[in-house]
Amino acid sequence: MKLASLKHGRDGQLVIVNNTLTQMVSAEDVAPTLQYALDNWDSVSSALCERYQQLESGNIESKAFDQSKCASPLPRAFQWADGSAYVNHVELVRKARGAEMPDTFWTDPLMYQGGSDSFLGPRENIIMPQDEGFGVDFEAEVAVITGDVPMGVSADEALKHVRLVMIMNDVSLRGLIPGELAKGFGFFQSKPSSAFSPVAVSPDLLGDKWQNGKLHLPLVSHLNGEKFGEPHAGIDMTFNFGQLIAHAARTRPLSAGSIIGSGTVSNKLNDGPGKPVAQGGVGYSCIAEIRMIETIQNGKPSTPFMKFGDKVNIEMFDDKGLSIFGQIAQTLEQQ
Repeated sequence: MKLASLKHGRDGQLVIVNNTLTQMVSAEDVAPTLQYALDNWDSVSSALCERYQQLESGNIESKAFDQSKCASPLPRAFQWADGSAYVNHVELVRKARGAEMPDTFWTDPLMYQGGSDSFLGPRENIIMPQDEGFGVDFEAEVAVITGDVPMGVSADEALKHVRLVMIMNDVSLRGLIPGELAKGFGFFQSKPSSAFSPVAVSPDLLGDKWQNGKLHLPLVSHLNGEKFGEPHAGIDMTFNFGQLIAHAARTRPLSAGSIIGSGTVSNKLNDGPGKPVAQGGVGYSCIAEIRMIETIQNGKPSTPFMKFGDKVNIEMFDDKGLSIFGQIAQTLEQQ
């Protein structure tokens, strides 16, 4: 099934959306919000699935679905933790600043806990209070929403707790990251509000594209109308979502409605850095990665971070070319 939250109050109004993202039907009598559905998954999920099937078959009255009226599926969440499953991305970051990458990065995931109280809607602008010196960047990622996850869960068992899959834009302020990391206490100001896709999708609806805790499709990003990247989310993912969830739950349980991100989707090319789309490569899922490659190859970056008025679009398509999660479409705007 496909679920979305229309903008309504703090936590949205849950609706069920058809596969082509053209029609919707209210779920209010079953679960008024997505968080309610996740808290009561065992008792409401079958009713939600049944209504999705009625919507797909045309056996229930529906309304047109407008992605611009959506909040993120969870407008706020009890927990948002972002991993860095594509170690190729991490390796490039460190290489660009002349730092060696510890061997443990290949066996122990990186993860930070982000702010989850003010997610942006998928069509809401990124508003920054400062000049462009913040180094605003987008990061195209895959994310999952979990049910209740017990502490100490194994990676295999953790996958059983994945309720829904989304895509996202994890906004990063590259100009603030070095100073924060130098303090030795992690991200805070450098990680403003993230945005998630209009629609969250149950893993069963993804069919064989959801295998072994990975989503096996390209994630497509455009910057100012030009294709910036289409790396494959199922390739070069060192840690699958089972491993990421197990890492997050190693010393504490996760509550229903926890969101776990994959980190920036990134592909290698012949065991080296990937090429831009314009050069026949699959491109990148963030500006920082192409800047890293420019630094490695030319000694300095030449691609600028986002400027006010720049537009980013993030989307994923099935084999028939249909949008699976809807489109994230945001413009960088000065406060």
